Amino acid sequence: MLHRLPSTSAKNTITNIAAALFASIGLFHLVRIFKGWEAVIGGVAIPLWASWLAVFVAFYLAFKMYQMDRG
Repeated sequence: MLHRLPSTSAKNTITNIAAALFASIGLFHLVRIFKGWEAVIGGVAIPLWASWLAVFVAFYLAFKMYQMDRG
């Protein structure tokens, strides 16, 4: 059974969607930081510094996905 690789346009679509998703996650965390929203998961309060970390990671991943699409 042969497996075909996705076409270039399909890969571009996938990387664009991933970049948009990571950028959205980064923006959500920025809003959380500036609005002061509290996040609680399983009864544990997530500190704001974790959102700062998430902002940097999410925007970095979005940038790398954007670069992959262009390269």
